Amino acid sequence: MARAASPVARLSPSVAFRREIEAAVAEGVALDDMTLRLTLGDVNRIRRDPALAVEDVSFTGGVMRFLGVKVAPGGIDASALDRGGQIAD
Repeated sequence: MARAASPVARLSPSVAFRREIEAAVAEGVALDDMTLRLTLGDVNRIRRDPALAVEDVSFTGGVMRFLGVKVAPGGIDASALDRGGQIAD
């Protein structure tokens, strides 16, 4: 009898993008040069993530930032970190 494939555990967007942002900073990319292009679903997951510290997400002047990186919500099929000209998958 065939065994059903187990679902692949997906990292929360906050964990996945924290890693990407930290890697980009380690490579010398400035926070102001990056933009997090998030699906509306991922924006909501980050906003409601109980594991995040209050200072990880900010809203100033109508702009959401995650770890200091500007968030551009919606209008895309998959979330990605734009490193200022190059998008990391």
